[in-house]
Amino acid sequence: MRVLVTGGAGFIGSHVVEALAARGHEPVVFDLQENQVTPEVPGRDVRDRDAVSRALSGVDAVCHQAAMVGLGNGFADAAEYVSRNDLGTAVLLGAMADAGVRRLVLAGSMVVYGEGRYACERHGVVRPGPRSSEDLAAGRFEPTCPSCGAALRPGLVGEDAPVDPRNVYATTKLAQEHLAAAWARSTGGAAVSLRYHNVYGPRMPRDTPYAGVASFFRSALARGEAPRVFEDGAQRRDFVHVRDVAAANVAALEAGPGREDGTLAVYNTGSGEPHTVGEMARALADAYGGPDPVVTGEYRLGDVRHITADSSRLRAELGWRAEVGFQEGMKEFAGAPLRGE
Repeated sequence: MRVLVTGGAGFIGSHVVEALAARGHEPVVFDLQENQVTPEVPGRDVRDRDAVSRALSGVDAVCHQAAMVGLGNGFADAAEYVSRNDLGTAVLLGAMADAGVRRLVLAGSMVVYGEGRYACERHGVVRPGPRSSEDLAAGRFEPTCPSCGAALRPGLVGEDAPVDPRNVYATTKLAQEHLAAAWARSTGGAAVSLRYHNVYGPRMPRDTPYAGVASFFRSALARGEAPRVFEDGAQRRDFVHVRDVAAANVAALEAGPGREDGTLAVYNTGSGEPHTVGEMARALADAYGGPDPVVTGEYRLGDVRHITADSSRLRAELGWRAEVGFQEGMKEFAGAPLRGE
């Protein structure tokens, strides 16, 4: 299968390219970042309709990894996020429709859920609203029941849970899914969105406003500095290794034949082993050899407290499962170079 991988020279995309090649497929790299590509792979912008159309020649499927990620520098980045993520996806899907390419795997994100799943002892499953700056400044980090104010118990989010994007990046990721669903209905194509959890591993970009927390911690350790853990470090996340995410993309692509039914299939893509941010910082620091993490109590508006999702649908329907364990992955990541080092 000949597969166009947008963002194929980036962090996740480069691992997808390797996983496809290892399975005997022919990946075609399409990437904007000129400083991340070789002379044989010139920088290409997914918003450039002519360039995308040329790249789709002879392609059987598209694995769409290209995106502007993270929280960035605040709302000042909103137009750029929408342009790269949503306009870029619309241009790509339009070109796919014209070229007759009917199979798409989209890099989705668990950020579309907003806060995770919570249960109140009295009111059952509830949906807390965004945390206030007053509560965060006072160190009250845990969401409370919107009906009675009681403490809540966090749980796993299923794909059918209501979506509630809490920042610009999350909003653009949800819009990408809506565009993919509209494309599938219009063309009769098959679209899959893999809602990634907190992906980490080799080639992760070093500390920028767009990098994940694992990258910030790893970069701090490389400088001989202590990882700075926000809030109280008890935020629950699912840290999934990039090679496992790449394998999920290949599984979704290989499941394509016979699924050109005009629908969007959504799969949570996580390790299935929730850990706190503090635990991740500790595991990474131990593997690197210190310094020890420091819990700062700092916070960012727009961050969610707990978000861990149920990935059993992906395991059941596509036969995928995470292979890299948490301790093993953190040990490897501690010694792996970051992009830009």
